[in-house]
Amino acid sequence: MNTDTLRVPDPRMLSEVWPFVDAHRRAGRSVVLARLIDRDGPGARPLGATMAAAADGSWRGSVSGGCIEGIVLDAAREVLDTGHGRMLTLVPGDQLLPWETGPACTEELRVLVTPAPPDPTHSAITAALAHDTALTVSLGLRPPYMWSATTDLDAVTAAGPALVDVMPGRRRLVLAGATDLAAAIARFAAAMQFAVVILDPRNRHLESGAFPTSAALVRGWPDEWLTANPLRRYDALIALSHDPRIDDSALRAALAGKAEYVAALGSRATHAHRLHRLAATAGLERLTGPVGLDLGGITIAETALSILGELVASGNGRSGGPLRHGARPIHPRPGLASE
Repeated sequence: MNTDTLRVPDPRMLSEVWPFVDAHRRAGRSVVLARLIDRDGPGARPLGATMAAAADGSWRGSVSGGCIEGIVLDAAREVLDTGHGRMLTLVPGDQLLPWETGPACTEELRVLVTPAPPDPTHSAITAALAHDTALTVSLGLRPPYMWSATTDLDAVTAAGPALVDVMPGRRRLVLAGATDLAAAIARFAAAMQFAVVILDPRNRHLESGAFPTSAALVRGWPDEWLTANPLRRYDALIALSHDPRIDDSALRAALAGKAEYVAALGSRATHAHRLHRLAATAGLERLTGPVGLDLGGITIAETALSILGELVASGNGRSGGPLRHGARPIHPRPGLASE
């Protein structure tokens, strides 16, 4: 990869606003995107954060968490009118009078505001997100700020420095057991850009009507499905059925694979019995149980929040404890790594 390439550290930055971009394009309205390119200190949003603004005045996303969004929207209107991108250098609170209280953010920010990508890049992004296929999207950092999309990472920076989104497809979250809790987890997880698969071999369990259309429902034994669809390292599986035949089938198959997060629902006593049954299972030390953070929740929604909270914390290498008790940065600043 070219040494001027700036790689977005989280591929969800672009995809989280893409449904808004695509909907307005299909309605015939122009859209611009604002991307956070750099900053000189910590901030509320990660580098690569994206904000989309449409010609009808609506917008989604954020590049600073609120400190400079008004200025960015003014610049977006200019870009919508002219069709020419702009690189902004902004300091939150720079326009305040001396006696006015400034915002929490004080560092200098660089934000690129440019028309959303035209075809074929737009269609390539839409298709990749719809089918969970890998795609690399490049945005030039010099005028005229050209977009491109390719599956060849080595080719994306041939024309000069670029901001690069490497989109590997969504993480899969496999839920073994078609329960009311699985339905609640699936609804939350869809908003977090997980591709949710719910597995259950039992008759009628998948027919409750409780599951969101975003989840794939599969009737069958988990071990058979997992053998045909191996989990990747960043995928996850949670056993929820309360039926040891189903849960154990799922756990044995998942622990034999690459997924780093494999967990099971149940009380401490239930989990102790589970560990005894699975004692000879390879990879058992990776099993998380009882699954979830200690929130004291009772309702289905609270339990789903507890489970997904632990999943997110685990994926980010965090404990899930209160922020006030921690010393690490609230928002890590990995930077836009030069490759």
